[in-house]
Amino acid sequence: MVQLLKQPERVARATKVLVETGLLRPERPDKAAEAALGLLRWKMTPAAAFIVSAARYPDEPAIIDERGMVTFAESHRRTNALARAMSEAGIGEGDGVAIMCRDHRWFIEATVAISKLGANTLLFNTAFAGPQLKEVTEREDPAAIIYDEEFAELMDEAAGDRERWVAWSEDDHQGDTTLDQLIEDQDDDSDLDAPDNTGKIVLLTSGSTGTPKGASRGQPDVLEPLVAVFSRIPLKVREPTFFAAPLFHAWGFLQFNLGLLLSSTFVLRRRFDPKATLEAIQEHDATALVIVPVMLQRILELDEEERRGHDLSALRVVASSGGALDGELSERWMDEFGDNLYNLYGSTEVAWAAIAEPADLREAPGTSGPPPPGTTLKIYDEDGNELPAGESGEIFVGNAMLLEGYTSGENEEVRDGHMSTGDLGHLDDQGRLFVEGRADDMIVSGGENVYPEEVEEALQQHSSVSEAAAVGVEDDEFGERLKAFVVKDGEVSEDELKSHVKENLAKYKVPREIEFVDELPRKPQGKVDKQKLKEEHEGRDGD
Repeated sequence: MVQLLKQPERVARATKVLVETGLLRPERPDKAAEAALGLLRWKMTPAAAFIVSAARYPDEPAIIDERGMVTFAESHRRTNALARAMSEAGIGEGDGVAIMCRDHRWFIEATVAISKLGANTLLFNTAFAGPQLKEVTEREDPAAIIYDEEFAELMDEAAGDRERWVAWSEDDHQGDTTLDQLIEDQDDDSDLDAPDNTGKIVLLTSGSTGTPKGASRGQPDVLEPLVAVFSRIPLKVREPTFFAAPLFHAWGFLQFNLGLLLSSTFVLRRRFDPKATLEAIQEHDATALVIVPVMLQRILELDEEERRGHDLSALRVVASSGGALDGELSERWMDEFGDNLYNLYGSTEVAWAAIAEPADLREAPGTSGPPPPGTTLKIYDEDGNELPAGESGEIFVGNAMLLEGYTSGENEEVRDGHMSTGDLGHLDDQGRLFVEGRADDMIVSGGENVYPEEVEEALQQHSSVSEAAAVGVEDDEFGERLKAFVVKDGEVSEDELKSHVKENLAKYKVPREIEFVDELPRKPQGKVDKQKLKEEHEGRDGD
């Protein structure tokens, strides 16, 4: 913030953007003072955002989910009580609390309550299989876990003797104490003192190997990163925003934090359904939609009557990320629903790298757009030389939100203050980025990172598998999908192998197709020739 204030032109740009969002506006002096004091005490944290929103908009809707509506004032008191109950259970500054929840009020309220204690929030992927969940839990070692009742069986295996609380539960719930029970049993819902240190947010990422790793990032205390996004995606204060993307993902959680700052009304559903999404947007006059490309595809696959039978005239920002957005899909969306589509390219490690506005997507279909203010892009060749526009190489990003490091102690490659995304691409002469694929074997299927090597290892652990190779192939719905080629060493079916993988890895890592072969093609040095496997698949697919 100090560095920003030393540069008048950047202050002017920041002021302009913040006025356009409504964050800077005329306000009653007492309300302005209360908000400023809240930010000063709590810094730029989820706790601060809710404290400020409760002061400014106490009776307005904060969260609308399948259980109904909660106002900012109600949620502020509930999170005070929840934080105090957690504190009485031994959770304090610097402790870790894991969340394994779908999109609903308790994801938000748990995150805010943890922030009020100065504890660290660890976000679990709801698709984790038992072995992955156990491995991550043991490595990250949270003091407590908050989870939806549907994951109770997984928790029995992975949580050990850690404190456990249930978030979303059914009426006949008989297991661990629920968050609602903690709140109801807590007599004191008064404001807490701000902690000495703000907690961290730890998102889980595949890193460079596929094994889920904790990616640690401090909670931002500068305005510049916020200005970067708001300058390209024109979100505004107090907008009803429908969150289709999972909140535990880097993309969903980035938008979650922006929504907290903007005092947005969070419109949530636990599971994505294309028709229900359109219904909710119409019902709540949502002006913003947070989504991933595969969800856009599924909405466009609805029949014409279902697509056009809903009034989406209020929807002015459709913010997409978490996977490749091809030119055909973006044009189909805008032709159908108007030029309201914004595409962000980034990752857990670099936050954001480039943001395309509707004009970019019209003028250069397939582009990820230019870098926003405060972000720089560099394209390097294999020898570390920076490449000019038009030449392809590995994409490196520089901004204020780069990963601090994995909780395992590893880190991504950094050159000249820029971190690798692991993707290949090029810049055009307008400075717009085009992403061409991965520098390694990782594929992105439906917004989820999948590394073939870990799937191959899981397959080869089956007693009836001699060898296995997995490759990414094109998929109309998910962009890419995983296909496995297996050499059998006994009798086993495709469904049996899929079930075997699902028992050991997240369900999105299960190959959608398994082909049995007599042998795997190999290069002269003995390595499996995966390019030949892809070509053979494409040849058969084109027949």
